[in-house]
Formats: sequence, structure tokens, C-alpha cells
Amino acid sequence: MFWVIGLGIHGVRGISFNSLEILNNCDLVYVERYTSSITETELRNLTSLIDPDEKKSVLFVQRWFLEDGREILENAKYKEVALLTYGDPLVATTHVELLVRAVKDSIQVKIVHAASGLSSLVGETGLHVYKFGRTVTITSEPQSVVSVYGTILDNLILGNHTMILTEFDNRNGENFFLDPRAAFSSLIEYELQQGSHACHMETFAVVVSRIGTTNQSMFSGKIRSLISLDYGLGPHTIVVTGFLHFSEIDALKTLTRNVDSPSDNTLYVQNKSASMVEKYVPKAKDAVRRIRTLLENDSPTREKKRMYEIVENSECYIEDAIRFLKTGKPELAVLSIGYAEGLLDAVGINEQLELWD
Repeated sequence: MFWVIGLGIHGVRGISFNSLEILNNCDLVYVERYTSSITETELRNLTSLIDPDEKKSVLFVQRWFLEDGREILENAKYKEVALLTYGDPLVATTHVELLVRAVKDSIQVKIVHAASGLSSLVGETGLHVYKFGRTVTITSEPQSVVSVYGTILDNLILGNHTMILTEFDNRNGENFFLDPRAAFSSLIEYELQQGSHACHMETFAVVVSRIGTTNQSMFSGKIRSLISLDYGLGPHTIVVTGFLHFSEIDALKTLTRNVDSPSDNTLYVQNKSASMVEKYVPKAKDAVRRIRTLLENDSPTREKKRMYEIVENSECYIEDAIRFLKTGKPELAVLSIGYAEGLLDAVGINEQLELWD
């Protein structure tokens, strides 16, 4: 038997009677400590609760051990084995993968769910759960910011909030928490390169630290204010808000330490396709003008007439692109401007004319 048991967000203090009974009846208990921080004091208290007589094995394991998983699954074939995790046990993909392997190996599995820090965070801030887009994690690795920034942008275009989990790691027995200020700095620096207005100094955000603990904190405001605050130890979570309902605005002002009035971050961003079309339409129109000037100065021939027809077709595609953009169809607008540029390239090659600066 393989039990996967959630500890919830309150640490050892929040363990349920049901979970405690199951753990006391297990032969082996594995406790993972990589998805969130568990202090040494909590570990000792947990061990005394599960195994007061020190007759069973309580093992504290790292991520690599669970990703390998072979020892756990082999023991679960013949013994009562439990994996105890922070929060809800099936939020972490590593735990889900281990569950799938156990089922495929004909090992009986049971899950004991508990409160998740993710859902608890949403509720405590007063934001609407159904307005959250894709969740992403930011780490201290420089490349991490690329996917995080892109996720924020995609979510904002849809009007959604973005939950950003900040890196936690237990390195050589020492807990490492990525500071929200470092995360903001990385995003601002990347914004300067991209210019899509997904995350800048005027972006409104929420920083939630140590959710479920006695010293949890929730700050909300614009990044220019949040980037100078001290958030203490983690774990930390950042939320970049999308379009805010009036009830969400009221909740943020009331439930969080609000340093700036909530604002609509979706006003700053633009669909990537729309941005491309607005950039390329003027260039395509300028190329048409240059080609027409060249053709008008040459003697009329059958070939020149054919070039005129191609240019007229490209103008139609340009107008289509503008019309699609105005009617909320930016993807079709991109296709149209792409066709226009292709036709103009053909004429440019034929006339040996460099069209694009």
C-alpha cells in the first residue's frame, strides 16, 4: 500500500487525526522537504508524533530521491508506505508522476488531500480563483525570466492574473528562498529588452509570504513601491493581477497591506500579433510607394503591367490586415501582412530594389 498524504499549510500543527492514524500504522514514512520549508523543530515534532517509540523508519528525502522513486515503490509492494508532503500532495508534478508509476506497477494507492498554499493564497487575497491564468515559477537562473515574462504577457492579454511561485531550495541543509525583490528586478530588466509592457514599474502586483504561518504577510502595490520592501524569509509568491473586478479591488485594499491603489495592468499590454501588424503595416505601405515610384518612371511594358497587378494585390492584403486588426482578429491580420510582404519581396527581387531598411 502506498499512501500519499498532504500536511497542509500549517505544518505539523495542521496534521489531521486521519492522517496521523494512517501514519502511525505505516511501516515506512517518507517526508519530502523540497516543495516547501519544514524547520528542524517541525521535523522533530513530526517524528515524535508519528513514531514516539522510535520503532518505525521516518526518512526525510530530497527531490532526487522521489524522482528516482524506485526504493519507495519497491517497499510499497510489500509494506504500508506513506509519503508525507507539504500542502496538497498532488500539486507537485513529481508526486503525480510517482503516483502514476505506482498505479502502473499494480500498487494500491490512496490519497489524503490537504489545504494547498496556492488555493489558500487566492482566497486570502480576495482575488477570484477563476480569473487566474497559467501559473509559473521564477528561479535565480537568468533564463527563468523569459518564460515567466511570456506567461505574464499571455495572461494579461486574456485579462487574467498570473501566480508566480518563487524558487525554494534546500541546499546542503540550508533553506534558500528567492527574494521577491530579485524577481522584480529580473522582470524589469527583461521588460527593458522586450518593451511589451507586461511587467514594469507601474505594474500592480501582490506579494504573499509564508502563507498559513503565524507571521504570514500580504503586500499589494505597484512594483516601484514593492521592490523596496523587506519580505523576510519565504516561501514567497507573487501575483501580477489582470483585469480587476470591483470586489477584488475592495478585497485587496482591505485584506492586504495596500501601498498603491489597485490598477488595471491589461491597459498596458497589447496582443503580440497586433503589435507586429502595427509595426509592419507602415513599412509595407512605404515599400508600395517606392515600387510605384519606380514603375511610374519606367516605360510601360507587359511585364511592368504585371508588376502593377502584384503591387495592387499586396495593397489589398495590407488593407485586409488593417481591417482584421480593427475587428479583433489579429492572427488573421498577421497572415495578411505576411502575404503582402511576400508579394512585395517578389517585385523587389524582380526590380532589383532593396525594400526593407
